[in-house]
Amino acid sequence: MRGGTWIYAHNKIHQVEHENVGTEGAHKTELLAEAGARKLTRYTKRRIREHPARVVEKWEHRTVRTNADLHFQKMAQEHPELQSTTVSRFLQKQKIRRDYQKKARQAAKEGAKAAQKTGTAMEKLGRAVGGAIKRHPIGALLLLLLFAMFMILNSAFSAIPILSSGMMNAVVGTSYTSEDTDLLAVEDSYVSLESGLQTRIDNIERDNPGYDEYRYSLDEIIHNPHELASYLTALYKTYTPSEVRAELQRVFEKQYTLTLTEIVEVRYRTETDTWTDEDGNSHTDTYEVAYDYYILDVELTNRPITSFAPGLLNAEQLEMYHVYLATGGNKPLLFGGGSPDGTPSEDLSGVQFEDGTRPGNPAVIEIAKSQVGNVGGQPFWSWYGFDSRVAWCACFVSWCYDRAGMSEPRFASCSTQGIPWFQSHGQWGGRSYPDIAPGDAIFFDWEGDGRADHVGLVVGTDGERVYTVEGNSGDACKIKSYPIGSNLIYGYGLMNWN
Repeated sequence: MRGGTWIYAHNKIHQVEHENVGTEGAHKTELLAEAGARKLTRYTKRRIREHPARVVEKWEHRTVRTNADLHFQKMAQEHPELQSTTVSRFLQKQKIRRDYQKKARQAAKEGAKAAQKTGTAMEKLGRAVGGAIKRHPIGALLLLLLFAMFMILNSAFSAIPILSSGMMNAVVGTSYTSEDTDLLAVEDSYVSLESGLQTRIDNIERDNPGYDEYRYSLDEIIHNPHELASYLTALYKTYTPSEVRAELQRVFEKQYTLTLTEIVEVRYRTETDTWTDEDGNSHTDTYEVAYDYYILDVELTNRPITSFAPGLLNAEQLEMYHVYLATGGNKPLLFGGGSPDGTPSEDLSGVQFEDGTRPGNPAVIEIAKSQVGNVGGQPFWSWYGFDSRVAWCACFVSWCYDRAGMSEPRFASCSTQGIPWFQSHGQWGGRSYPDIAPGDAIFFDWEGDGRADHVGLVVGTDGERVYTVEGNSGDACKIKSYPIGSNLIYGYGLMNWN
């Protein structure tokens, strides 16, 4: 009866399809819903019928294996002779397993009977659901679509915590794991080793007197702090200054090689000898006299840590070294040398600068302003002597001074080189210094930890703000400005242009 009703309905719909396009669409939707309903009904019935058997089978395999092993271990403790040979252990296990399989199959049959009753009830429910779908096919299709959308959205929202966790793990996995205080203390220790090396070179002639000539061939004493931190993190994961003291010395000795070589050259000098003959005539003889000329040849070579790290790290450590180096340990400003400011360069048009009592050097500023828009810091860091990109704000300032004809100051680190140079030359002004001039170096403390981590050049002031040209401001050369006396300003390196 129900099938005849459906056939009659189909025929009636077909009679008006050519007159009503909307009806034709409805009929196609109905047919699609019926097909989906039939497939859903069959799938539901099959899963309901098979579910008890699947559960029993899985339970049987897992239980037999686990219980047999546990039982054998118990028997082995009570009867050590079972462990005498490999064959006896194997036979005992097989016997125990067969016993448990027999018991498990009996238990499974009883469980299946109970599950069959549940399955029958669920099958009846499935038939009822199927009937409802056939009576309301379009509604069922809409429900299916809503269910599909729900599952998609649910999967998407479920993935958000996983994605977030993955991103967090990625950040943690590429970060320096030591405390910032330890990272900075180790860096200071390495700088102290470099300072000691510089002192030794400065005193070469005092400590090695008596030579006719001293010849110097010296690489610059400088290192990339992130190369050092990346190397130590890859090697130790987490470290303190005391834990890496010996390793620091090893790295230092591989990076720097100071060689003193004595060279003896045979040279000749012209000498004269005046004498008087028996007639009272004076004579002068000229001749060449050989002598030893002593030269002390002083050579310093500097190998970047990257060049010898592969020989000190295993493959996994070397891979992590390159990861830390690429990310800067997710602390790119830790050792100084950059600004995180990603905002655009500012416009100086309309700014009315006030003149101070110090004249400054506008030529340096014109050189610096000509580089606005540079991204990546080339040629500044390569000019300084680095083989690859480093935090290059100090290199930029040094490059500008060099282009203006000054060999000093020349520095690549704000806190360990730049500021000590200005302070040791009596050319330092604090945050509120009132008479800054074009070309002065302006140092910043982004972290508020009392250490300078960025440097630029002063363009001038309008009485309320100080305007600057900075390298490595968001990895670019930009013009920026700050309120006079801003807490971001660490102090000023004063260039005595007169």
